[in-house]
Amino acid sequence: MFFSSNAAETWLIAGLGNPGREYEKTRHNTGFLALDALSKALGVRVNKPKFQGEVGVCEYKGKRLILLKPQTYMNLSGRSVLQLSAYFGIPPQRIIVMFDDISLEPGRLRVRAEGSAGGHNGIKSIIQELGSQDFPRVKIGVGAKPNPEYDLAAWVLSTFSASEEKALAVSLKNAADAALSII
Repeated sequence: MFFSSNAAETWLIAGLGNPGREYEKTRHNTGFLALDALSKALGVRVNKPKFQGEVGVCEYKGKRLILLKPQTYMNLSGRSVLQLSAYFGIPPQRIIVMFDDISLEPGRLRVRAEGSAGGHNGIKSIIQELGSQDFPRVKIGVGAKPNPEYDLAAWVLSTFSASEEKALAVSLKNAADAALSII
């Protein structure tokens, strides 16, 4: 059943982040956290090591969903997404990517049908590997860095404040709902 080829239309939903305990609750792992919220809502575990990632499969409204957490680190996320999508013949238009966005405050989402990388290295990697930017995405606000001199890498690898965590909890559920709405 894990990789049955007789299922109807297949969708890939990828949550971006970095593997390892030291990154678990950082801003850059918001995509992983959103995928966790989605997998919980769907009752599926994302824990099978395949395609340089952790994978879970389920059915939703007659469609097969493959949930993916790339384990390649953020900047190489496209490798895992490409391997899985190529294996199953999933076109970019049926690949939904959930990830952190510093231009949105915690608790805010932005859903796009397509677009550029917008400076996000994980999305840049996916665009490069797929050769397309025509895939839907759910951007999850993690807040802007405190001042222009603050190092961006240090910011996205920092954790949320208590008040930001409250806003984030709501946006993670909303991100999961948004991914299902796209389907």
